[in-house]
Amino acid sequence: MHRTKADIVLRGYAAWNSRRALEVLDSIFPKEAKEQPSLVIVYFGGNDSSIPNPNGIGPHVPLDEYKENMRKIATHVKFHNDSQNLSEKTRTIFLTTPPINEAQILHNIDPQGQLERTNEACRIYAEACMEVCDEMNVKGIDLWSAIQKNDNWEDVCFIDGIHLTNEGSKIVSKEILNVLKEAEWEPSLYWKSMPSEFGEDSPYDVVGPDGKTTYNLSNFIYPDNDMWD
Repeated sequence: MHRTKADIVLRGYAAWNSRRALEVLDSIFPKEAKEQPSLVIVYFGGNDSSIPNPNGIGPHVPLDEYKENMRKIATHVKFHNDSQNLSEKTRTIFLTTPPINEAQILHNIDPQGQLERTNEACRIYAEACMEVCDEMNVKGIDLWSAIQKNDNWEDVCFIDGIHLTNEGSKIVSKEILNVLKEAEWEPSLYWKSMPSEFGEDSPYDVVGPDGKTTYNLSNFIYPDNDMWD
């Protein structure tokens, strides 16, 4: 969808939590960089909400600390008129932790019956994330609720009870696109509203049916993109 319109950079680190994110926040989003992102999507909570280890190790982050960490991340990347941040053009979306399928986790990951996370804990951290979004005026997407609105979500949305299948990822993508479409941001970051890079007509474009003219594909909507309208 965003081909020829935007460069998308994925920075995902396995088993990370909001505490570790704060340690590298300045390195990933340096404020002195000449080019700053137009959109930052922040996705923490699943590992933070895991059950605490009695030895104090592991990815769990207490709820109050998690909320404070998310506030600090929002303050760093979100545009504020009265504070130093990345850029006036940088917009922010927070994603909550999605639900989990506890039965599937026990079957695929932890056959000993020792769950390291629960769906109830995911709910609590998802609600906390949305509270921070309201407080900080950040766009938030409640994935915990959105995924569970779908029929048979427990059966079709997870590879192993935690990580999302293609079907689960489609739900996330649609939720993000809905925010981009409805947000009153200037310029718009919705894919149909964004200009194509190097979108001018060229004699090197695909030759049309008449054999004499060319067809500019820069803004062509492929059939499989209709579902993302």
